[in-house]
Amino acid sequence: MILPFGALLAAIALAPLFCANWWARHYPKVALGLGAFTLSYYLLWIHAHERVEHTAIEYVSFIVLIGALFVVSGGIHITVQGEATPRANCVFLLIGAIIANVLGTTGASMLLIRPWLRMNAYRITAHHVVFFILIVSNVGGCLTPIGDPPLFLGFLEGIPFWWVAQHCWPIWAVGVGVLLLMFYVVDRRNYVRAPRDVRQAIAEPPDRWRFEGLVNLVFLGAILGAVFINHPPFLREAIMLAAAVASYYITRPAIHHANHFNFHPIREVAILFVGIFATMMPALDWLEMNAARFGEPRVGQFYWACGMLSSVLDNAPTYLSFLSACLGSLVDSDVVEQVRAILAAGGSLAAVSDGPNAEAVRQTLDTLRRFYPAAVAAGSVSPNQIEMAVLLGDQHLNQFIIAISIGAVFFGANTYIGNGPNFMVKAIADQRRVRTPTFLGYIFRFTLPFMLPMVLLVWLLFFRG
Repeated sequence: MILPFGALLAAIALAPLFCANWWARHYPKVALGLGAFTLSYYLLWIHAHERVEHTAIEYVSFIVLIGALFVVSGGIHITVQGEATPRANCVFLLIGAIIANVLGTTGASMLLIRPWLRMNAYRITAHHVVFFILIVSNVGGCLTPIGDPPLFLGFLEGIPFWWVAQHCWPIWAVGVGVLLLMFYVVDRRNYVRAPRDVRQAIAEPPDRWRFEGLVNLVFLGAILGAVFINHPPFLREAIMLAAAVASYYITRPAIHHANHFNFHPIREVAILFVGIFATMMPALDWLEMNAARFGEPRVGQFYWACGMLSSVLDNAPTYLSFLSACLGSLVDSDVVEQVRAILAAGGSLAAVSDGPNAEAVRQTLDTLRRFYPAAVAAGSVSPNQIEMAVLLGDQHLNQFIIAISIGAVFFGANTYIGNGPNFMVKAIADQRRVRTPTFLGYIFRFTLPFMLPMVLLVWLLFFRG
C-alpha cells in the first residue's frame, strides 16, 4: 500500500520533465485518484476510520495555516532598495533565517519571497529560489517551536519552548553559515556576469524602502497566536480563516496587483498535498511500527534515518514517529515507575533509594521541577512528562532529541515536498515566470552538491560520536 505514495512522488518528479503540458492539465486527477485509492483501502478494507479522520484533521490544519499565511502575506508589499549585490542578498537571507524563528518558516517564506524575487529580478536564476528555500523555508527555523512544524509537535509533547534554541543554536549557526557561504560563491559568479549598465538600469531605486499593507501584520499576529490554540476543536482554523478573509477584503487591490497575487499557487499546493497526505499514511504507519527496530540506538543513526525520511515524507509526522521511538527505546520503564511512586508520596528526593537507577531518578525529578513546575506543584505530572524528563535530564539521551529535531528541519529542505513552504515558494516563483528546477533537478543540482555536504558536516561536528 506504499506503492501509491511512490507513484505520486514519481509523477511529481518525472511528469514535468517528460509531459509537462499533460501534467499541468491533469495533475489534480493523478493526485486525487491515487489518494482515493489509499483512502478506499483504509476506509473500506481495514475500516481504519480514526486513522483517516486524524489525517484529514492534520491536512485541514496544514492547508489552512499555509493558505492563511499566503493570503495575509500577499497583502504586504515591500519595495526593496538598490541592486541586489551578493553581500546584500546574504544579509537578506540571514535576516530571513532569524525571522523564520518568529514567524515560522511558512510565514517568513510567504512574507519575503516576493521582495526577494523583485530585488533579484534583473538576474534571477534557479539558485536564488532554491537557496531561499534551503535557508529561509527550512534550516533557519530550527531554534523555536514556532519555527518549524516538527518542533511545534515536540513542544506539544512536552519539550520546553526555549530548550531547542538553547541546545541547537551552534548547529543552526553552522548550517546557516555554511549555506550562506555557498550561496555567496554561487551568487558572486552570477553577479559579475551581468554588465554594470544593465544592473544599474534594471535594479530597484537606490533610495527607496517602502512597506505597504502593514495592517496585515495584525492578521499575521492573529494567525501565529492561533497556532497555540488546541481547544475547542477547529477554533484555531476558524481564527486563521477569519484573518485571511479579513486581510483579503481590507487590502487595497493595488497591493495585490503589485504582488501579482492570485490563488493559483495555493490551489496547486492544496491539490498535490491532499494526495500526499492520503498516500503517505501507509508509509508513516510502517515507520511508527518499525522505527524502534533500527538496532541499538545511536544518535547519528537517528539523525540520518529521521532526516532521510523527512526528505520524502512530511517532516512533522516523521519527527513525531522518531520521538515516539526515542521514548520507547531509550526510556527505562523502571525509572518512570520509581519517579511516579516518589511523586505520589510527596516528591521528596530523600525518598530516592540507592540502586542502579538512583542517579537517573534524581535527574528526572530535578528535570520535572525545572521544566514542569506547575504540574509538579499541582500533583498532576503525566506519564508522558516523566518519560520526556528522563530524556531531557540525561545529557546523552537528550542528544537524540537534538538529532531528530535537526534531522527533520534540515533534511526537510532536500526536496520540494519535504516541508510545506518549499512547494509554495516554487509555485509563487513559477507564477512570476522564474525558472525553477524540476523535482529531480532540485535534488541533483542543489541537494547533493550543497545540502549533502552541509548535513554531513553537521553530523561530523555534532552527531558522529
